[in-house]
Amino acid sequence: MACSEAEIVASQELRYRVFYEEMTAHPTEQMAREKRDFDGFDPHCDHLLVFDHSRGYDPRDAVVGTYRLIRRIAAARQGGFYTADEYDISKIVALEGEILELGRSCVGRDHRNRPTMQIMWRGISAYVHHYDIQIMFGCASLPGTDVPSHAEPLSYLHHFHMAPEKYRPRALPERYVSMNLKPADAIDRRKTLSDLPPLIKGYLRLGGFIGDGAVVDEQFNTTDVCVLVKTDLVTQKYLRHFERTNHDTGHDTGGR
Repeated sequence: MACSEAEIVASQELRYRVFYEEMTAHPTEQMAREKRDFDGFDPHCDHLLVFDHSRGYDPRDAVVGTYRLIRRIAAARQGGFYTADEYDISKIVALEGEILELGRSCVGRDHRNRPTMQIMWRGISAYVHHYDIQIMFGCASLPGTDVPSHAEPLSYLHHFHMAPEKYRPRALPERYVSMNLKPADAIDRRKTLSDLPPLIKGYLRLGGFIGDGAVVDEQFNTTDVCVLVKTDLVTQKYLRHFERTNHDTGHDTGGR
């Protein structure tokens, strides 16, 4: 976990390189000037970091992967969870026990490989056990904002991975985009699953579910879905499968 301001800044600079320079997100003027991705949540949350010390011991050189972890206490300090800007997550928030929002997931271009993902997910697993997390959630993304081009994956997620009603998030009315764009029997399930972005596919392998409705995020140039995972479903078998199949991820949970 980041334990200094310098390490948090290093994670923000990595996020900027991945989201804004490598991908097509639109930075604010201050972000572009400072070459950092940041918001009001960063001072309150935990930042999980992966270091490669063969690159040196300065965090700006050594941090090659990051995940932003927000528990109830951090969300309370900021006035709510990040995901609540896109989804009604009141059913999740109402659950007993600790919950965890995963976001701002990214790995540097040269480290998108199995060892980096293994280290990152071992860290998340230890965090989940330490704080007795009951459910994890966050936004994950399909690239681009052309919703019709995502008809196949969105419909697949809608028909086959919808979250149970009792804790299903739903896109806010003003941002709601229907995911039911093709009938279930018109979808090649195996191919569509194979073609999903690695992060979304990984969460599904962990037994994850999808919320109701997609959201177009113009700033990040993505089409978002809300993912949630009950931690009691995360067996070692699923975790090993996640580590094996997710060799390449640039964008988060999760999303952002």
